Amino acid sequence: MKENTTVTTNNIPRDRIISDLLGCHKDGQLSLYIHIPFCVKKCLYCDFLSGPYDQKKQEAYVDALLLQIEKEAPDYKEYQIISIFFGGGTPSLLEIPQMNKIMTKLKKVFFICEDAEITIEANPGTLGYAKLIFYRKVGINRISIGLQSSHNEELKILGRIHTYEEFLENYQNARKAGFQNINIDLMSALPGQTVEAYEETLIRICSLKPEHISAYSLIIEEGTPFFDKKLDLPNEEVERLLYEKTGEILEKYGYYRYEISNYSKQGYESRHNSIYWTRGNYLGFGLGAASMVCNVRWNNPKEMEEYCSGTFDKNQIQHLSRNEQMEEFMFLGLRRMEGIRTDTFSKFFEKTPEDVYGKQIEKLKKEGLLVETSIDKNRYLKLTKRGIDLSNYVFEKFLF
Repeated sequence: MKENTTVTTNNIPRDRIISDLLGCHKDGQLSLYIHIPFCVKKCLYCDFLSGPYDQKKQEAYVDALLLQIEKEAPDYKEYQIISIFFGGGTPSLLEIPQMNKIMTKLKKVFFICEDAEITIEANPGTLGYAKLIFYRKVGINRISIGLQSSHNEELKILGRIHTYEEFLENYQNARKAGFQNINIDLMSALPGQTVEAYEETLIRICSLKPEHISAYSLIIEEGTPFFDKKLDLPNEEVERLLYEKTGEILEKYGYYRYEISNYSKQGYESRHNSIYWTRGNYLGFGLGAASMVCNVRWNNPKEMEEYCSGTFDKNQIQHLSRNEQMEEFMFLGLRRMEGIRTDTFSKFFEKTPEDVYGKQIEKLKKEGLLVETSIDKNRYLKLTKRGIDLSNYVFEKFLF
């Protein structure tokens, strides 16, 4: 039975939480996530913590964000920042002076490594050459552009605010501004989408030679406008074909799959995502942002009024039990194509994966879903091709 380790903020004094965190510097490294919850218009499939904005609300939010960073950064002075990720929402909605304030504050209160990966998510409908030049000037060295499709009719169905032509203009401007690390988000299994249309999108994007491509299948989430609509979604057979085409075409153009939904040129794997999958330390600032530092997890307030009042109480604090840590090590690590390194598991937990999950591992191997490999004399457990297809089934086997 899973141990119940979730506690409320009121039960644990802040000083004790910070003491616990500072008592465990896993590797002295920390990743920052900065949440910008504003959008021009919410996409019809989106269930993220985001919504429309006005200038007054945006200014108040940035002020609160700066205050939270100022108040909490001293608790992490022993850490080196190796990654910063501006997510949303639409971070590229912020005006240049607002982004300048945030970047200036981060540089002032944190030790940011010289080679830190600093990423901003951007909607093509909110960019421009001046913003891109500014991003590079203040040290943002990676941009993740949410395209989703190269077909305007599909973008319209999704509720996106941009066209493919606007994306192309901003992609070219990003290159002119000096970005040498660009990710493009793509989505398959869209309403009415054909295999031919998706193939065309993949080939168009590959021909632009971005360093990284994230390719996701549309998931209809409860609470989104799509959930209550009758949509012309591809059937299971077509969705399967779309999935296969992704891997085939991206591999043909020199992208290697390093995680279930992520492909990159060699050396351009997302550091921010890799920290999450390997259970590194990450600290979230902004509305509803999540953190996980030294096996303590929590969330920021999710109500805008509460957050902008300067109340940054940690919510849903969870001190992860040993079992929960092992669970995460397995199902997050197995998302990566190289799988989990068995001696790293042993280093953290003083047991081998077989000691803990011997029956599950043996069963999954017999079912052709898990395989053992060796890389540079190090032993790994990883998903087979069929295991990737049935990854949710595999992950469930590692839950206590």
